[in-house]
Amino acid sequence: MNQKEKIFEKLYTSMCDDDPEYALIIKQFINNQLLTHIHLTDKEIMLAVISTMIANQSTKLYKEMLSDTLKILTPVEIKEIIYQSTIYIGLAKSYEFMEITNDHLKKEGIELPLESQKTIKDEDRLQTGYDLQVRNFSKEFIDTSIETTPDNQKHVWDLISSFAYGDFYTRGGLTDTERELITFAFILSLRGCENQLKIHTIGNIKMGNDKEKLIDTITILIPFIGFPRMHNALAIINQTDN
Repeated sequence: MNQKEKIFEKLYTSMCDDDPEYALIIKQFINNQLLTHIHLTDKEIMLAVISTMIANQSTKLYKEMLSDTLKILTPVEIKEIIYQSTIYIGLAKSYEFMEITNDHLKKEGIELPLESQKTIKDEDRLQTGYDLQVRNFSKEFIDTSIETTPDNQKHVWDLISSFAYGDFYTRGGLTDTERELITFAFILSLRGCENQLKIHTIGNIKMGNDKEKLIDTITILIPFIGFPRMHNALAIINQTDN
């Protein structure tokens, strides 16, 4: 068994006793088909898988895989994925994963809170967040989006700049490229968010995650998201320039 196959071993063993045939079907699909088509690193696979589990509220599967996840991702990296998920799925859904992770880390003897990953001053949140959006999506796109928003809704752009980007995208623990990749995984795991997925497909490409990497990400997540959402995501990739 190679390292990539070990990533999913707990997934199979958790089902093996009661549903051995189902477990074997899933194992063969992932190991013999999906993993032969992708060129993601172990870390990139785990970033995507953890993100989709959080977006899909797969708490039991998340618990099953958390020990093995910590062999590939650091506690800081896992916590940063959960923190950033709040932007896309909301606190009501991210909260439980924080509790599960904290309980597990404490059992492992890891002292909490972890080292701070904050990198900017509070007064810089708005401008820095705006600048990051310009970097990821272009000044023309961001300014046009703000200008064409109805006056009684323009405040949401300040919230996006200060909270989503100022508070979260500026943090340490994950690289800018990794943050866009987990964002892609969050959004493609949701339903009805194709417009946002189009925007973040462009953002990923700008940050160095090319189409092949995004296709690989979609491919490895098929067992977790199903084929309809796979088709939606691939259609967006195919419509995107570059």
